[in-house]
Amino acid sequence: MPSTAIRNMHYDRSTRILSIWFVPSGDRYDYDEVEPETYAAFKAAPSKGRFFNEFVRDRYRFHLVEHGRRH
Repeated sequence: MPSTAIRNMHYDRSTRILSIWFVPSGDRYDYDEVEPETYAAFKAAPSKGRFFNEFVRDRYRFHLVEHGRRH
């Protein structure tokens, strides 16, 4: 999953929480109530950063879960 903006992501279908680790901070944010179809499209997107900006950012409630190594 090479991306200059997103280091890693994980989706929990049972809670519908999308966890995203960002580059370069390594911070992890959880996004609530993300539909499985949105995650599938995100996973398949050629540009993770572009998809995130267009379809996730500012569309879902989120919270910081952990700071990365740079903090």
